[in-house]
Amino acid sequence: MKKEKAPLGLYIHIPFCRQKCAYCDFYSLPSREDKMDAYTDALIRHIREVAPRTESHRVDTVYFGGGTPSYLGAERLRSILRAVRKGCPVTRDAEITLEANPDSACDIKALRTLHRAGFNRLSLGVQSADDGLLHAIGRIHTFAQVQQSVTAARKAGFRNISMDLIYGLPGQTMRQWEDTLSAVIALAPEHISCYGLKLEPGTPLYERRLEETFPDDDAQADMYLYAVTALEQNGYGQYEISNFAKPGYESRHNLKYWRMQEYAGFGPGAHSDFGGVRYAYVRDLDGYIGGRLILSESESDATLTRDYEYVMLSLRTAEGIDRRYFETTYRQRFQPMEELFLQYERAGLACRTENGWRLTPRGFLVSNSIIVALEDALAQQKLRREQAVASGNYRVI
Repeated sequence: MKKEKAPLGLYIHIPFCRQKCAYCDFYSLPSREDKMDAYTDALIRHIREVAPRTESHRVDTVYFGGGTPSYLGAERLRSILRAVRKGCPVTRDAEITLEANPDSACDIKALRTLHRAGFNRLSLGVQSADDGLLHAIGRIHTFAQVQQSVTAARKAGFRNISMDLIYGLPGQTMRQWEDTLSAVIALAPEHISCYGLKLEPGTPLYERRLEETFPDDDAQADMYLYAVTALEQNGYGQYEISNFAKPGYESRHNLKYWRMQEYAGFGPGAHSDFGGVRYAYVRDLDGYIGGRLILSESESDATLTRDYEYVMLSLRTAEGIDRRYFETTYRQRFQPMEELFLQYERAGLACRTENGWRLTPRGFLVSNSIIVALEDALAQQKLRREQAVASGNYRVI
């Protein structure tokens, strides 16, 4: 019997944007049009080099992220995707996503070119429907441009549109958040992401944190829970902490991260989990263009063991953690975590599934502390096992 090829996702990083947003900590460089052609050539060269390693897989998702990938221009994007299709075993039904800012996604001709090239999912960085809030965080589009980009994308043939939103913005009220959700739902995208604002050191908004007034933790929690309810009532099921989709429109590429499936990244700052190895490229545009594919020494999750990573990532999803899969795959008893889940269930933070446990929306709000407690329980179990082995007591603990 012929063995089925393993799925593989590709991530293509486009580190260009018109203007850096005040909250952005991603690797991106504003106004570097002079580097775009050389970068496109470098990406294509890198893709061709890696392509032979993908032959034992089936590439079923390709994700162009940034930065602002749409800022690179339709022709360059088309040439990169052509190189991917030519060199890698891309499936006919592959999900191929392009991130875009609304101001750079209003051209029907360009969008039609991209759609015909194979892009079939458009992810728009909307963030808010309030132009004042957009200006406060350094966004250069208006909500009118969001509406224009959706109209243009539909005419160009896109049937899968996602929108990113942020809550907890400086000075944002609950009413403004409610209005944003209503306005976005009215545009009927297939997918909506809602992220709480994070103040990252080194960003302009972080530097202004003492000058701005932000919604407090309770207000942000209320915004999050309101979004969960409002989106559910309008047909968007929550399948991950921050992600909601109409049935069948969950992000197949992002699910790879949360399900610990393989993905290969291209571009400076891009991360990979491919061939049993995690790696990332340094944030160096000129170095990458010059062919110096230097691996980063600060891969943030390199010290995580796979069992801890499974707990952390699976509890981000509505599927939750599978008790039997955990015990079979990682050869550890689930019982220490089971005892904690029973406590979380009584507190309304977790609920049972057919195969294990998942967090509730209120549990998602405190997921970091829950995951730390669960991982500590696993660490204690490992320590007891090691001590038992060292003392010659080989019974199963």
